[in-house]
Amino acid sequence: MKNLLLMVWISAIFTLTACSNDDPSNSESGADEEETLEEIKLVLDWTPNTNHTGLYVAQAEGYFEEEGLDVEIMLPGEAGADQLVASEKADFGISAQESLTEARVQDIPIVSIGAVIQHNTSGFASPKEKDITNPADFEGKTYGGWGAPVEEAVISSLMKKEKADVDQVDIVNMGDTDFFTAVQRDVDFAWIYYGWTGVEAELRNEELNMQYLTDYSEKLDYYTPVLTTSENMISENPKTTEAFMVAVSKGYEYAIENPEQSADILIEAVPDLDPELVKASQQWLSPKYKDDADRWGEQDIKVWENYSDWMYENDLLDSELDAKNAFTNEFLPN
Repeated sequence: MKNLLLMVWISAIFTLTACSNDDPSNSESGADEEETLEEIKLVLDWTPNTNHTGLYVAQAEGYFEEEGLDVEIMLPGEAGADQLVASEKADFGISAQESLTEARVQDIPIVSIGAVIQHNTSGFASPKEKDITNPADFEGKTYGGWGAPVEEAVISSLMKKEKADVDQVDIVNMGDTDFFTAVQRDVDFAWIYYGWTGVEAELRNEELNMQYLTDYSEKLDYYTPVLTTSENMISENPKTTEAFMVAVSKGYEYAIENPEQSADILIEAVPDLDPELVKASQQWLSPKYKDDADRWGEQDIKVWENYSDWMYENDLLDSELDAKNAFTNEFLPN
């Protein structure tokens, strides 16, 4: 009887051992095959909107994970995206050519690695009843802005073409007040991105007059927004940077081809957004991500030189920009 029990016990041990060896999760080789995702921080320039759709698509569709990345999408807070990227508290960020140009001239080591939208879709907007149909009509009106020197310079540049005087414009800081509230109170016109605020006006059945920057100067057709990273990230982690851009490119290509589905992804990721606005904005913006470029994200040195020249000519820069080091296309997939 004792011998029988011993044989049963030995048989059970062999059976358990065999099962354990057949289970990859319990084997050393199985543990080696498990891929550890690299944790990455991506900081937005503002609250989530359709400029950022491709990022949320890349996250939801698993494109980041396919490239071995675990990406946390962060809001900028008081520090701002450029500062967080430059100080390497975030690996990648969303910025704009104008602020990155200022940063580069001040020796802040951030670089643009992709254009989110190929052409500038911003301009000065006003309710139709204000009867502001060209920059000359800015005279005697109140502009509501955020207090940046570039605002007066752009307004002046447009008005000069119409032989009008920027000194005749009352420029006020409207802070966090939204466009629609501001123009109902003490503001006549403001600088907006049509793809969001302009589309919202359409949904509200509020007619706007628009003076797009690109209608008045080729030099104002700059990249806004752009994806950024630090010089250190590029030099020390080029494979990670390339992997990130492969995933992001897939996300924006998806959003170009599937505006309705990509809008749903953004709405699910950020439930506080107005679904009707997101869907309408996405339909308007999706064709503009890539537009006439050969591939999404492509940047042209002429665009960087044109705008930095304009900034320098308008005393917005202390020195000229070395444009070739301000951006790179090397991490975009072919």
